[in-house]
Amino acid sequence: MGDWGFLSTLLDKVQSHSTVIGKIWMSVLFLFRIMVLGAGAENVWGDEQSDFTCNTQQPGCENVCYDWTFPISHIRFWVLQIIFVSTPTLIYLGHAMHIIHKENKLREKLSSPGGTRLYKQPKYTNEKGQVEIKGDLLGSYLTQLVVKIIIEAAFIVGQYYLYGFIMVPMFPCSQSPCPFTVECYMSRPTEKTIFIIFMLVVACVSLFLNVIEMFYLICRRVRCRSRPNSHKITSPENPASLSAPRWPTTDDPFKQNKMNLEQERSQSTGGGLDGAKEEKRLLSDN
Repeated sequence: MGDWGFLSTLLDKVQSHSTVIGKIWMSVLFLFRIMVLGAGAENVWGDEQSDFTCNTQQPGCENVCYDWTFPISHIRFWVLQIIFVSTPTLIYLGHAMHIIHKENKLREKLSSPGGTRLYKQPKYTNEKGQVEIKGDLLGSYLTQLVVKIIIEAAFIVGQYYLYGFIMVPMFPCSQSPCPFTVECYMSRPTEKTIFIIFMLVVACVSLFLNVIEMFYLICRRVRCRSRPNSHKITSPENPASLSAPRWPTTDDPFKQNKMNLEQERSQSTGGGLDGAKEEKRLLSDN
């Protein structure tokens, strides 16, 4: 497990810059692939070549038949699979760390006198350095998901075409320099079959999580774009306007003055008539 320490440290940093589904994918990678591969699978395949025997004494026949039966060891195949699947995630980590470094420098400039007027606010990170997956970072994240899906599917198909998913105890071999079709036998085929099926199931779960995470990010992006703006944002450049009744206005100032004078006269006339009616009512009461 010491050989995986550096890769595990790098992948552990990705968890703070990924979604919840991405963190689950990382846990599956650590627990069910790296740990199982280092703890159990290497011991199971430790005798794959030494205990591979054929019913012939022809020199070189066993080596040729073993190479024909297993073009690449299962352990080395799974190690390559983990490295290739993890590489897009590490590239995304490099992009995220680059953005965090740039926006930390931007915060230092904003804290300087007059910085708020000269520089824009950070777009992808908050004060704690946590990344928001949007914009260019979202494109980078989706790209690495697509690449991981393609690589994972390619390794699953490649494993099937290389040696299938079940280990049989006997392999017929007629490769040169074998004098005839010989029968070769491998050790512990059932135990190796169990590990092969287990690693296949884990690879399919990893592939499924990548597909779910990709659709989750796409749906969240589409939902955010289609959400209507329920309120207007006010700012010094766009102040909020107060709704209040206004007098009708015209473009001609002379017409406007005339309308104002007529309105004042009507109000004064209405007030005089009301006063006369009130005075007449008081006299009749006396």
